Amino acid sequence: MNKKTTVLFALFLSCILHAQWKPQGDKIKTKWAAQVDPNKTLPEYPRPIMERSQWKNLNGLWNYTIQESGKMAPSKYDGQILVPFAAESSLSGVMKQVGAEKELWYETNFSIDSNWNGQNILLHFGAVDWKTEVYINDIKIGSHTGGYTPFSFDITLFIKNGNTQKLVVKVWDPSNDGTQPRGKQVKNPEGIWYTPVTGIWQTVWIEPVNAKKHNNIKNNSKHRPKQHQHKSRSRRSRNRRYY
Repeated sequence: MNKKTTVLFALFLSCILHAQWKPQGDKIKTKWAAQVDPNKTLPEYPRPIMERSQWKNLNGLWNYTIQESGKMAPSKYDGQILVPFAAESSLSGVMKQVGAEKELWYETNFSIDSNWNGQNILLHFGAVDWKTEVYINDIKIGSHTGGYTPFSFDITLFIKNGNTQKLVVKVWDPSNDGTQPRGKQVKNPEGIWYTPVTGIWQTVWIEPVNAKKHNNIKNNSKHRPKQHQHKSRSRRSRNRRYY
């Protein structure tokens, strides 16, 4: 495939994705809503202070379905949702409530770059509201509870041979029918109350890492050497003028 053909194919694919997705509802939207691109949805690395040179953004159009709680993974899906926008939001392309009696299921596929071989693969979620189960290639790899904190899994052992890996996410969020922290989210928002936020609402990404790696950085300013503080005060004292 030559360069010209590749460019034309990319443009064709972009047109198809735009045709499959559009903001829902007739509420007032900001100027940035018109700039949302399903091909490059929040493309920046979500942790700039810990950015790694190799990573892959999984944001974009995923399959989704909303079904009764307790059922098995769906065999077919209702349509597509733009990750990472909550199911109730306009920009998700769905704008449907989920509620305590139902669960939101996601499905997408991704590939592992060949130059990542021999490294561990981490799967990151910036935030998912509220109770989450994650499956790789039909195997449950873990769960997380909490709507505001990032979490990740080492999925190295669950990667299969081949180019395509299957990712399925199940989310349950009771909104104001539960006792979990939810801010002002309610099923029937009015006045000061907000629309519920169910599901993935921050970036999802994968990245290769070594077996020994940094997970976080902590800066404790309380432990600055006292001599630095003393010198700073001394300089101020010397430069002070009295009138």
